[in-house]
Amino acid sequence: MKRLCFAALVIFPLSAVAVSYPVELEQELNGAEVLASTETIDRDMAGLVLQNFGEGPVECTAVFRNGPEMPRTRRITLEAGESKPMTA
Repeated sequence: MKRLCFAALVIFPLSAVAVSYPVELEQELNGAEVLASTETIDRDMAGLVLQNFGEGPVECTAVFRNGPEMPRTRRITLEAGESKPMTA
């Protein structure tokens, strides 16, 4: 019983490490009717979901910055009423 309690106490701090990092989103929509929302895919991976509420197609550019890594640029065209995910 003592070994089981000790094992549970040793494993408990490891569960605190498995949290995701905050995701910051900066938007420059230039009048477009686009909704951008973040989503956490894994504890160290995030994505972006874009939805076009406008009446015409919209070209979107996202730059993913992750610490010292090189920024990754993704481009996508959303048709009217379309929704698409983006990941780094």
